[in-house]
Amino acid sequence: MKKTIALLSITLGVGGNAHSSAPEAWAAHYDEVAASCVKASGLRDARAAGDFVDFDDRVGYTALVVEGYYPPPHMKNRMGRILCLFDKRSRTSYVSGADALIQSSGR
Repeated sequence: MKKTIALLSITLGVGGNAHSSAPEAWAAHYDEVAASCVKASGLRDARAAGDFVDFDDRVGYTALVVEGYYPPPHMKNRMGRILCLFDKRSRTSYVSGADALIQSSGR
């Protein structure tokens, strides 16, 4: 019985410590997502343009809009937006143009 109580105490103590590191783990995840998405965007002076959007674990993605300047000369230094989906399992970023994602309605 004493061994069971001791084991339970140790288990609960470890669980409490793991839970307290969650904010640090999320911060590290968001740092990784931002760095990966900015790099994958291909935009010059790229930066996160909003908050992270975490999808359910069954989907496994974190989304982020990145904005910066299109590098090709024919784009004439135009600002652009890229939608980035970061795959939590493979730790890979996938990007697509998102200039039309947010448009003013003119209302």
